Amino acid sequence: MTRETPEQRLQPRKFIAAQVAAIREAVGEDTAINALSGGVDSSVVTMLGHRALGRRLQTVFIDNGLMRAGEPRRVVGLFRRLGVPVRLVDARREFFAALRGVTDPEEKREAVTRTFYRDVFGRIVRESGARVLLQGTILTDIEETVAGIKRQHNVFSQLGIDPQQAFGYRIVEPLVALRKDGVRQVARALGLPPEIHGRIPFPGPALAARVIGEATPARIETVRRATAVVEELLAGRRAFQYFAVLHEDRVTGVRRGRREFGQQIEIRCWDSTDARTAVPTRLPWATLEALAAALLRRVPGVVSVTYHLAPKPPSTIEAV
Repeated sequence: MTRETPEQRLQPRKFIAAQVAAIREAVGEDTAINALSGGVDSSVVTMLGHRALGRRLQTVFIDNGLMRAGEPRRVVGLFRRLGVPVRLVDARREFFAALRGVTDPEEKREAVTRTFYRDVFGRIVRESGARVLLQGTILTDIEETVAGIKRQHNVFSQLGIDPQQAFGYRIVEPLVALRKDGVRQVARALGLPPEIHGRIPFPGPALAARVIGEATPARIETVRRATAVVEELLAGRRAFQYFAVLHEDRVTGVRRGRREFGQQIEIRCWDSTDARTAVPTRLPWATLEALAAALLRRVPGVVSVTYHLAPKPPSTIEAV
């Protein structure tokens, strides 16, 4: 007998009603706060919190300098049109200072996590007086942390962090029983637009997770431009996720008959349903050639383009 998954049992409207009630009970007469990134997880939590608390939910978008092109203002504008006020906070200087000189993948995740929760968001929470943080942790985040696959930026219990003691607030996680496909069902039931419920996943450490080695402002800008190319050319495909990765070492290239040491971009495109397992999408050769040509033409300094072929496992979806 095939075992039924939580997503197959999910009744989105009942789930929404139950979580709205749970948020109201957890927050009581206090105020809550949440950080919106524009991803489907944080977007669903924002809408659940808004339905439960109205003006007693404070939503912030923290611009860490690691997002995609134009993303902060685009996301803030979308939610304001949905009737959800969002405060945009510029924290680019603090994040790049924390990432300076850091090359180890775990240390990069730790730098982003600590800067976000302890320094930037922790300060915002203290100033706001909120006692509860609504967070979009999903089941896959916890599974991968427990299994030791990689450290997630938002799984405090598995990281040995007491948020009440460390940061001064309690955490409520309405989506912790769901995987990504279940979250998308809830997003549709909440009336979120396709650009949210159909949005491809984006990592918590943002583009820092797609730069192998040090995530400097210049290297982030390179992968940001490459990301725009990949998302533009692969838009409309029914892939689970697709993005660009910037490699660390410079590679040898040739331009105008002379040797040039340039950057290498790796393209990743995945077929998956819940991110637990994934296989590279079998893109047509003509599509790969078009991607390579566009990256070489539109991203300064790139001289090499590769396509990732290893499945998950043993690979992971993100590079870092």
